Amino acid sequence: MATKKYTVTLPEELAEEIRHEVGSGGFSAYVTRAIERQREQDRLGELVTRLEEEHGPVTEDELASAEAERREFERHFAEQGPGAAGERHRRAG
Repeated sequence: MATKKYTVTLPEELAEEIRHEVGSGGFSAYVTRAIERQREQDRLGELVTRLEEEHGPVTEDELASAEAERREFERHFAEQGPGAAGERHRRAG
């Protein structure tokens, strides 16, 4: 991907914290990843808005059901232990 240099203004304390954590050579990559994540969040927000316009807002019952399902997935994978997914993949292949 082609790159171009831009000038941005950041709070000094924040910029120095990041530079200290990632080093001067990693600063641009860090900022790039942060902007990419923000764009993803913006797009997801736009999708949610469109879906809510089409189907109505998510109900409390739907949120509770989704949360219960998420907890069940976490419990299932925690029981499998670390690396279990990779082991299943190797056995299947």
